[in-house]
Amino acid sequence: MALNIQIAELRKEYKQHILSEKEADADPIKQFEKWWSEAIKSQVDEANAMTLATCNTSGYPSARIVLLKSFNEEGFIFFTNYESRKGLELQENPHACLVFFWRELERQVRIEGVVKKISELESDEYFSLRPQESRLSAWSSPQSKVIKARDLLEKNMAHYQEVFANGHIPRPEYWGGYIVKPLVIEFWQGRPGRLHDRLQYTATEKDWQIDRLAP
Repeated sequence: MALNIQIAELRKEYKQHILSEKEADADPIKQFEKWWSEAIKSQVDEANAMTLATCNTSGYPSARIVLLKSFNEEGFIFFTNYESRKGLELQENPHACLVFFWRELERQVRIEGVVKKISELESDEYFSLRPQESRLSAWSSPQSKVIKARDLLEKNMAHYQEVFANGHIPRPEYWGGYIVKPLVIEFWQGRPGRLHDRLQYTATEKDWQIDRLAP
């Protein structure tokens, strides 16, 4: 197979920031909060977009972009259809990996952890905050299922607009939130010459162990 030189020669020199053990917080959630604040301040485009990687019991991985909707000391929260491919894979194998790439800051955060559903009350609270069309789409789209044509989605949307004409759109039972409880969090900072900074936090019984990884 011939190498595509135009693709092979695509590269960027990273030189904006450094990541040292002295500057890094001992708590990875606080370190994430610091980087998150800087991403928002720097107007990173869709800073809450993250890759969610899941794997079924047969060992086949899949990944897609989802949106972070909250985070705290317990973990990182996103919402989806429980009957989607990712939902079914998380039911089979409740482990996942999240990856943020903040290109504007030359930074990446990778999170490995255990996944569980958040409470119905929390899911209800977030669902009520969604725009009306987003709430209707949760009812209208059989996410990840094969459909014959887009017409099905349009017809479903029209149907549920009539069903919920009074304006009250409840959360479907098959839709809600998950929290990724981190076991490992890695912070990656691009550096010149591909000698990047990588600090990995690993959960222990009491706190977090911090290790520097070779790039």
